[in-house]
Amino acid sequence: MEVTIREYSEKDLEQMIEIWNEVIDSGIAFPQTERLTLHEAAVFFAEQSFTGAAVNADTQEILGLYTLHPNNVGRCGHLSNASYAVKSAARGLHIGEKLVLHSIKKSKELGFKILQFNAVVKTNYSAIKLYEKLGFVRLGTIPGGFLMKNGKYEDIILFYHELNLEQKI
Repeated sequence: MEVTIREYSEKDLEQMIEIWNEVIDSGIAFPQTERLTLHEAAVFFAEQSFTGAAVNADTQEILGLYTLHPNNVGRCGHLSNASYAVKSAARGLHIGEKLVLHSIKKSKELGFKILQFNAVVKTNYSAIKLYEKLGFVRLGTIPGGFLMKNGKYEDIILFYHELNLEQKI
């Protein structure tokens, strides 16, 4: 199967909402607790600096997506942040890796200097392994920073990746 990453379009919204809401419903990775409606999703994905969709080139099925935006404002506006969601049926196919690599490239294109993750849940082992494989640096741990769906508090890990290594900040 050939997977391409491209900017999302309005026709992708229904499939994207299913994937996004699946992650929200799991209650183990995204901080959001409320599912997106079609209207909310249209606004949310459009207001990002970039929203990418991982697409099966043969069937046009959306297998995953990411959102990319500034992590902060003003003097910290050069820091980007991204969120990734992969359809549960497509996990293990390296869709997440393709999304992260594309987001690194897109962050550079948009002029960001660093890609930072504020809240990677400690039990999200596959994401942590991927980020470390791709050269992200672990900043530290915030004890009990994430409320799991089951009511337990779990640690979160902060990561960053310098996008222009030759231009240190």
